[in-house]
Amino acid sequence: MKDFAALYTAVDQTTKTTVKVAAMAEYFRTAPDADKLWCIALFSGRRPKRVITTTFLREWAAERAGLPLWLFEECYPIVGDLAETISLFLPPPSTHEERPLSAWIAEIKRLSALDEAGRKAGILHAWDILPQTERFLFTKLLTGGFRIGVSQKLMTRALAQATDQYEAVLTHKLMGNWTPETTTWQALIEDDDPSADLSRPYPFYLAYGLETLDQLGPPSDWFVDRKWDGIRGQFILRGGEHHLWSRGEELMTDRFPELARLRDYLPDGTVIDGEILAFRDEKPLSFNALQKRIGRKTVPKKIMAEAPVVLMAYDLLEHAGTDIRARPLEERRARLEALIEGSPPDAPIRLSPEVTGATWEALAQERARSREMNAEGLMLKRRDSPYLAGRKKGDWWKWKIDPLTVDAVMIYAQAGSGRRANLFTDFTFAVRNGNDLVPFTKAYSGLTDAEFRQITHWVRRNTVQRFGPVRHVPPEHVFEIAFEGIQASPRHKSGIALRFPRMLRWRKDKPVDEINTLDDLKDMLATYG
Repeated sequence: MKDFAALYTAVDQTTKTTVKVAAMAEYFRTAPDADKLWCIALFSGRRPKRVITTTFLREWAAERAGLPLWLFEECYPIVGDLAETISLFLPPPSTHEERPLSAWIAEIKRLSALDEAGRKAGILHAWDILPQTERFLFTKLLTGGFRIGVSQKLMTRALAQATDQYEAVLTHKLMGNWTPETTTWQALIEDDDPSADLSRPYPFYLAYGLETLDQLGPPSDWFVDRKWDGIRGQFILRGGEHHLWSRGEELMTDRFPELARLRDYLPDGTVIDGEILAFRDEKPLSFNALQKRIGRKTVPKKIMAEAPVVLMAYDLLEHAGTDIRARPLEERRARLEALIEGSPPDAPIRLSPEVTGATWEALAQERARSREMNAEGLMLKRRDSPYLAGRKKGDWWKWKIDPLTVDAVMIYAQAGSGRRANLFTDFTFAVRNGNDLVPFTKAYSGLTDAEFRQITHWVRRNTVQRFGPVRHVPPEHVFEIAFEGIQASPRHKSGIALRFPRMLRWRKDKPVDEINTLDDLKDMLATYG
């Protein structure tokens, strides 16, 4: 654990990517194989499940420190991170016992099988033999919330340096349904066996948001289709079996059983990139319809009937078992169209139609129609572009429509976490309903650091009530809230839930009596819900 703690410290204390990559590359050259494998897993989001509730951890930390729990609870929001608070709150370790990272992961798994008393004894013993940084990391792993400021792209670059392999090759190796329990360093990284995992997807190609049309040249250079509002996914058909992966590398095959029928219509050795859409009467339904199926491992027939899905296909990555990502988009598109043409009308697949326009003004008019078609805007792709890995500038752009907005007043504030632990950044907003204010959403992004510092100073001087870490403040400050969608929600007092809410701007020019009303939100729900 000492070497992993040193790596964590090295990447956490710098913003320079070259320094982070160098530190990771050195770790991958020198650490034991089992530790390197777990490091890759942790840095790519494959964390152990939570072993114990945070309530127990707070109580046990206060008990071991010999200090009252209320003092811990006062410190926690100031520090902003539970594991860091515990590592600072506890007394120094009484002894030291060196174990590798993989051994501590095994210990965490052992603790998960014990009763409460056994878990407590094991956790207290670990706290008593680990130095502060290692104690912090162990506690992070206990909570299942381990995150680090390193992208998978940077980690893959470090792996490439350490193993003398191409980044693209390693990116593909790291995708799929592997865990440190199901593979080894040798099998995952060192071995060259492309057939080892027939379900493995390709790295997704991601687009940048378009800011200006000036850089694009004539529209004839670009293939344009809709930016569909569904779930991005890769449909893989290899070895007679099909698999469906989300962009976040989550296996979704069982959640959309309708797509199994595509095995009857598509040839083996096919990988399609597309969007999973709720679809009826040859029209995409809103994302709200699809959301009923998200998070379910099994889907009842009733919900399948209410929100049937199709794969809206827009790119072909593998054809007849051959990787064709390096071929021009127009060629990949032509092959995809030929594949789908052979499918019957009731097959759960559609070809994302091209959006045509001789001028950018004509395409802008098509973009303006996006919301009525349950789309988010347009996708612009160079006709000669290959299918790359990750987010690259130049060939693929997303030209999204403007978000929906309302003006609302802040009524609650809560401190952030990490580097924002000393700032109030998480706000609850309300709209008017007659003479009352009704809370309807929370948001925590969109302001500058300077604005967060300014509002933090005001919150501290104007708190009306405290509810744990939450401050009730006078309804004085108006913000423009932007969001991508709206839906009915019986779980919320307002009856409304927003999709991706964020603060667009602080409306210092607007009085509270001019904010939007609950009726305004209901009208938007009727139009866009």
